[in-house]
Amino acid sequence: MISSVIRYFYPDIKKEEVLKFGLFALVLFFILGSYWSLRLLKDVLVYKLAFPVSLGWADGYGKDLIPTLKMITPFLVAGVVVLYTKLLDIMEKHKLFYVFCSFYAFLFSLTAIALFVLKSFGPEYVGAYPLAALGVAVYFATESFGSLVIALFWSFAVSCNKSDEAKRAFPFMIAVAQIGTIGGSSLLVLGMPNWAIYALCTVTTMLIMVMINQIVTRIPAEQLVSDKVEKKQKPDILAGVRLLFTQPYLLGVFIVSTFYEIVKTIVDFQMKSQASVIPGLNFEVFMGWFGFWTNFLAFAMALFGTSYIMKKYGLKFCILLYPVVFGVSLVSLYAYYLTSPSPENLLWATFAVMMTVTAISYAVNNPTKEMMYIPTSNDAKFKVKGITDTVGSRGSKAAGSAINNTLNVGATQALKVANVIAFGTLIGFGFIVIWLIAALYVGTKNAQLVRDNQIIE
Repeated sequence: MISSVIRYFYPDIKKEEVLKFGLFALVLFFILGSYWSLRLLKDVLVYKLAFPVSLGWADGYGKDLIPTLKMITPFLVAGVVVLYTKLLDIMEKHKLFYVFCSFYAFLFSLTAIALFVLKSFGPEYVGAYPLAALGVAVYFATESFGSLVIALFWSFAVSCNKSDEAKRAFPFMIAVAQIGTIGGSSLLVLGMPNWAIYALCTVTTMLIMVMINQIVTRIPAEQLVSDKVEKKQKPDILAGVRLLFTQPYLLGVFIVSTFYEIVKTIVDFQMKSQASVIPGLNFEVFMGWFGFWTNFLAFAMALFGTSYIMKKYGLKFCILLYPVVFGVSLVSLYAYYLTSPSPENLLWATFAVMMTVTAISYAVNNPTKEMMYIPTSNDAKFKVKGITDTVGSRGSKAAGSAINNTLNVGATQALKVANVIAFGTLIGFGFIVIWLIAALYVGTKNAQLVRDNQIIE
């Protein structure tokens, strides 16, 4: 029955492929479902819980700290990438899931215990600095989880699927994963205690390892290969860096995969800053609804639109679609801001823009940019992609946060928000232009590589 439902929505998926693609989809389901719960909670912790005024912190201290935390994150993630790159040369790729997911499951379980103590006895019992340290540590852990485990999944997926399989399977994987993200976001709306969400994420992180084990034990090895054959390379920890800066195609993919994060970080900070200063707005519930509607829209796109768009218009169109939509949305938001709307109306307009661009990122842009790595070597698939999705992604967020930090000035929180909106939007549009040029090059070059059966190595 499940096979029939899958093939009803995705008729291009063959009956014998349902198990393989279904297991990959479940892995992504647990990864993104966990990540979205953690992603929304980390903001709640820093904005509202870790720096309470009752313990002596200034009003809005957590909000003002966010850009600094994002700027520090790439340096922490860089250390993890060095370890990740070294392990790639000495371990089978699927075993990396066991290493990293075990670590994060342990970390999330400790966080659940700490938040249970906070819930039971209050912030005064924990203390100002231990509570602040908890918020910062959870923030960094979530950022690294989002970079590392998601990047590892897509590297593993593109190395186990041929080009035609990826076109059939990746939209399906995204659709299934979006059900997990909707569920993970809904936990905040439903009022599930923070500690219980972290306990649940501990379980789902362990289930990632279970599903990976099912893939490598139940799917024949000859079905877990790419259609691009390459020469065996000697272990080389610097191979990813060298490839990135000597291959224009990979540098283009780097820009396509990271520059949107700069702009999204700017708009994201605008939205959360507005939400944090509006009286009477429940920030945690607001973030929950943002996650729910964003992922619901992404699910609808992935279920009904992504596969059709890829098939009818091709990968080049898909990789250009996101910067065009983002640019139009940003210009529209800025034009609306110039009309001097009420703070509440401006918040919901920013909400709509963030919801749209984030949903398109998950449903269309993510699977498309992952397919750009198929005509590349394993060093590119794992090492260059690892650098791009960890240091590159977090570095872009840090760049966006540096812009936010520079603009986040003023005598009041309301004035700080106004400065970020007025000037941050214009700066973001400049990055979109560069991103669009890179997307045009990458889309054209990818079509040529696939047509000529060439590989970047």
